[in-house]
Amino acid sequence: MMMAMGLESWKSVVGTLLLPPVPFLVLVLVGARLMFRRRLLAWSLILLAVVGIWMTSVPALGVLMRQGMHPVPPALTEADIANLRKAGEASGTAIVVLGGGSRELSPEYGVSNLTPISIERLRYGIWLSRETRLPLAFSGGLGHGTRNGARSEASEAEIAARIAEREFGRPLRWTEDRSRDTAENGLLTMQMLHAAGVRRIVLVTHDYHMRRAVRAFERGAQHAGAKIGIVTAPMGMRPAYEWEWADFMPSRTGFFDNHVMLHEWLGYVFGA
Repeated sequence: MMMAMGLESWKSVVGTLLLPPVPFLVLVLVGARLMFRRRLLAWSLILLAVVGIWMTSVPALGVLMRQGMHPVPPALTEADIANLRKAGEASGTAIVVLGGGSRELSPEYGVSNLTPISIERLRYGIWLSRETRLPLAFSGGLGHGTRNGARSEASEAEIAARIAEREFGRPLRWTEDRSRDTAENGLLTMQMLHAAGVRRIVLVTHDYHMRRAVRAFERGAQHAGAKIGIVTAPMGMRPAYEWEWADFMPSRTGFFDNHVMLHEWLGYVFGA
């Protein structure tokens, strides 16, 4: 939808304006403006903003959104991994890891680096590759948020290839380095793998991102005219636990979790 409207270059700006805390801060300002003319409405808006900021900062909301808004398949079991290993590379299966962001420079390393989200996905993909003996692909370009003049920056896929080989001793078979978002991950990666004769992929990304990723790769396969099956391999999943009072108190973890949940929901709605 964003691409159809010609707004793909504004994705990062639109996301910032629609995600917390900006909408709630706007409510506070509107409420303050109305305070001397429509006091009841003003206080209602301010109260709504306070409740919104509180709710989007507590871990409990993120847990509920994972269960409702972002239903995901279960993690791969030992039996699933054994079946993939048994099928082997002859089955035309490949592991595909989706990028989750990069850093233009990490001063401690002196080179560009992946964000913690990308590193987590790459690590799990490499682990699966070792366990199943399946070839590995990574999809990730520069993203819509690339700064002006930073086109010489290495893509996520290039950084991942360097880290996979030098730090994990596991070279990537394929790299897709032109995509800017999940929709293009699916489109460009499926074209590349279809040309390479791949007939099934094991898709690696975080649990909250899997729903949108699967849709993007299904559309990518359809666009490429390919019949490529998708095995979901979500990671970063939370084990079941009982509610605690701290789950209803604002925290840095709660705000981050809710932010990514809402980001995924917006991305799914707008088809990004």
